[in-house]
Amino acid sequence: MSTLPGMTTGPERLMLEQMLDRNRQALIDTARGLSEAEVRRRLVVSLTTPIGLIKHAAFAERRWFQLILLGLDESECDGYAIPDEGSFLVSDGETLDDVIAEFERASDRSRRIAADFDLDDTGTHPSAGDVSLRFVYLLLIEEFARHAGHGDILREQITAAR
Repeated sequence: MSTLPGMTTGPERLMLEQMLDRNRQALIDTARGLSEAEVRRRLVVSLTTPIGLIKHAAFAERRWFQLILLGLDESECDGYAIPDEGSFLVSDGETLDDVIAEFERASDRSRRIAADFDLDDTGTHPSAGDVSLRFVYLLLIEEFARHAGHGDILREQITAAR
């Protein structure tokens, strides 16, 4: 059963940041407690796995905050930032803790980048054009909530098979 967010009123920016953090944590929580083999288990045709969802979320943080808002070149990003299926790939040597730490580092950097922007400040997306920080917050809230739902379903299937 889902619980309501701790914050239900307040300044728009703070509410957006709290909801984004809530969905970041929800995504991580879908994989915590699963074994290394379980987080890599493929239950769908795509590359979607519990660990892959978190790896992809780290990519999304870098893409939207480092590339789009900050305007860094791809080579200047602190990890994978190319929008393709590679964003879900986890190397054999990476553990769940490693991937969670990568996502948390990317999220922390996103927070630092966002601190220098107002909600209406923009970056340029290659196909969408100008996008505001507000848009990026809303987009990632939606994306991480959707992926947490994917993770919940995968976790349910994995734990039912034990």
